[in-house]
Amino acid sequence: MRSMPTHDSMPPEALLAMYPEPMREIAERLRAIVMRTAPDAIERVRTGWRLIGFDLPIGPRRTTYFAWVSPEPKHVHLGFEHGYAMRDPEHELLGAGITKRVRWVTTRHASDIDERRLEALVREELRVATLSPAERYLLTLDVDADVRAQAGS
Repeated sequence: MRSMPTHDSMPPEALLAMYPEPMREIAERLRAIVMRTAPDAIERVRTGWRLIGFDLPIGPRRTTYFAWVSPEPKHVHLGFEHGYAMRDPEHELLGAGITKRVRWVTTRHASDIDERRLEALVREELRVATLSPAERYLLTLDVDADVRAQAGS
């Protein structure tokens, strides 16, 4: 995992130090899941958003923002930039009806972390993040059809 230096860079540990220990532990575990699943990802703190963001190199000079870990005082979010187009057969992703694109999972207790499940979500986001915008749009048509089919059940 590489860190991307910026003029306002802050190490992830400094951001996490602002939160209670249980939330720091959760955030560290979520970071580790993303780093293990996407070892080429670039990690950096987005100070304005108070989160740790992850970019994936997709060309010699291009990256795509794909995920983030966002601590809060009572929970931590693992978010996905293109969550609207992700396959989510277990309906774990939150945010539909709240945001157009992003989706996330929220963890309140370290014991609730299912690493395999979260690794699968990160892999799915990596798949979607590397598609063209047109390909992602086509995926949303499939997602919408799945939602309509389930509503009719």
